[in-house]
Parts: sequence; C-alpha cells; structure tokens
Amino acid sequence: MKALSLSIIGAIGLVAGAFVIAVVAGSASGVAAAAAAGNPAAKVATARSGLGRIIVDGRGRTLYLFEKDKRGRSMCSQACAGEWPPLITHGRPIATDGAKQSLLGMTRRADGRKQVAYAGHPLYRFIGDMRRGQTSGEGSHDFGAGWDALSPAGKKIERGGD
Repeated sequence: MKALSLSIIGAIGLVAGAFVIAVVAGSASGVAAAAAAGNPAAKVATARSGLGRIIVDGRGRTLYLFEKDKRGRSMCSQACAGEWPPLITHGRPIATDGAKQSLLGMTRRADGRKQVAYAGHPLYRFIGDMRRGQTSGEGSHDFGAGWDALSPAGKKIERGGD
C-alpha cells in the first residue's frame, strides 16, 4: 500500500512539474510575442507645416536633427535625450507618405538601442511639441548646438531661409 501511495504521489508530482514547465514556456513565448508586437519598427513620413514639408514620425510629430551629431553618431544623451527623445526602432524603419526609404537608416546609441537616421542624421522629437504639426523645437540652440527640422530630401530646414 505504501509503495502504491508513493507511486501515485510521484506521478502527480511528474504531471504537476510538466504542467509548470508548459505554463512557464507558454508565458515566456507570450511575453516575447507581446514585446515584439508592442515595439514595432518606427515609421517616418512627411507632413505639411509652417516650415513647408517636413519629416515626421508615425504619429505626425516633427523630427529634428542635432547639429552636434557627427558621422551619423548621436551626441545627445542623458538630460539632452530627456528633452529631445531619440526616435528608437525595434526593426528596420519604414518610410511612408513621401519619406524616402533609401534615406532611412539606423545608428546604435551608446546604450545599445537603435536610433532611426534620415540622410545620415539621427532623428529626435522635441518634448515641447505636444501634437501633430508643431515645430516648437525648430531653430532651438540646446545642449551645445542647433536643432532643425528636416525636408523630405534630408536637408535641414532653417526658419527664415537661413
């Protein structure tokens, strides 16, 4: 009787262990799938603004270049990145609505994340732009250099035609 009880307990333990492994494996793949779905590739498009046609992100917010960036490498981190968040991607960026796929690229930031670049310029948003079409960051001089919106050709746009 004692041997039968131990066999039943052993079988229950084996089934329970297999169940736990199946649940953990399923939830791990579910977490990976959710992470992939929640972090798609960044989209870059164009939009009309008071500056003319400009490059915007997938939500229509203005994208800027930082004149301090050199050779496609971001020079904006820490406090700078808090005020001028980099456009991060989790896959190859996608050009839509007038943006040119051939001008899109990526650069790796110091923290390892992939930042979208357009015509070799790492791209940033400005926290002062709260809605589509705002260009409040245009012509700013913060963190040691200027910030400018970009044209669909990848050239900086300077207010007043400078």
